[in-house]
Amino acid sequence: MHPRDQTIFALSSGRPPSAIAIIRVSGPMAESVVLALAGKIPVPRMAIRALLRDSDRQPIDDAVVLWFPGPASATGEDVAEFHVHGGRAVLAAMLSALDAFENVRAAEPGEFTRRAFENGKLDLTEAEALDDLIHADTDRQRRQALRQLKGLLGDRARDWRERIIAASALIEAGIDFSDEGDVPAELIAPALARIKSLHDEIQKALAAQGQSERLRDGLVVAIAGPPNVGKSTLINQLARREVAIVSPHAGTTRDVIEVQLDLDGYPVTVIDTAGIRETDDPVEQEGVRRARARAAEADLVLWLADREDGSAVHQGAAPVWLVHNKIDLDAGGPTEQGEGGVRPEFRISAARGDGLSELIRALVDFAQEYFGTSDGALIGRARQRKLLQETVESLSRCMQVVGQGEELAAEELRRAAHSLGRLLGRVDVEDILDVIFREFCVGK
Repeated sequence: MHPRDQTIFALSSGRPPSAIAIIRVSGPMAESVVLALAGKIPVPRMAIRALLRDSDRQPIDDAVVLWFPGPASATGEDVAEFHVHGGRAVLAAMLSALDAFENVRAAEPGEFTRRAFENGKLDLTEAEALDDLIHADTDRQRRQALRQLKGLLGDRARDWRERIIAASALIEAGIDFSDEGDVPAELIAPALARIKSLHDEIQKALAAQGQSERLRDGLVVAIAGPPNVGKSTLINQLARREVAIVSPHAGTTRDVIEVQLDLDGYPVTVIDTAGIRETDDPVEQEGVRRARARAAEADLVLWLADREDGSAVHQGAAPVWLVHNKIDLDAGGPTEQGEGGVRPEFRISAARGDGLSELIRALVDFAQEYFGTSDGALIGRARQRKLLQETVESLSRCMQVVGQGEELAAEELRRAAHSLGRLLGRVDVEDILDVIFREFCVGK
């Protein structure tokens, strides 16, 4: 039997031990599994209490069982749920009992969601949103994923695709009636008006998003600078815990240290790097090399310097903020922030906390501007942005070539519809399905 025709099962709740654990079963053998373990089939979508028994009729657990016959189920197949006690021994016995059935096997990561996609229960944008919702660490990530899961992009893409197909029908009708005088012109003019409207609408959606798809990955901020200027102290303050060793000796940090932060709902990865300086120590040299590389890849660099220093600032594509540390060593020195030319400058005491609230507020403002209109974001992933850009380009070419022949315009419309079909996962996406669904956890 093909793996896709087999019945699958998995623990769909958290890691044991727990008060209750949920085991899901999906596939053609689900009804036989429920009957064998529980002794009866529940009324659809109504919970029953049952004593579960294995193939030797030995009791496994006193559990709650639910039955969802397909296609009115999450996967579109027959689905059963067993709500058992979440002890490791109970789960081991339950999973062993399920594994004993012929053509019933443990699910691969994302296999439940993949079957839901293949059975038309959700499109690819909604499947991606479900994965994003599972892995959301901040409230803004959760809200964006939930909007996508409700069809924010998928519904719009389906509407756009239908309108492209309607415009294409008009142009192809013009080709069919090309020998009947002014009929082609009467058909192509309204088609071009629809195409122009669609082009502008999708282009506007692309322009309004900023980098909203980066919200799922987060903003990367690198703390860089010469040795012994307080980089590790600053990352400890931002994380509100000891994540890096603080020492008065230069060169203590030799590897890259990362910490995940939630700044006003924005996911931010802060990186503490080795002090950048010339050294003969091969280990420290490697630390400096990694520090330079991570600073070059970051979205924002906080260049930390002593209160009187700041001349040799990192140069790169990412914005650089100059942060003067150790102002607590200035006798009565000012703590206000300033602007050094076009580069923002901040004065802080990482040890005492002076100026940190202003720095954090500036980071939040930077994240808000960087991610753009994420609260109403239509785009959640780079894949989605790429396909929408391809759609816009095809529509633009369509309007350019229509004067050279309706056949050329019709071909560009077919390409635009194909790009939206790939966005929804309905055409020619087999090559990316494995990549997407293997990121899911087992049981989803």
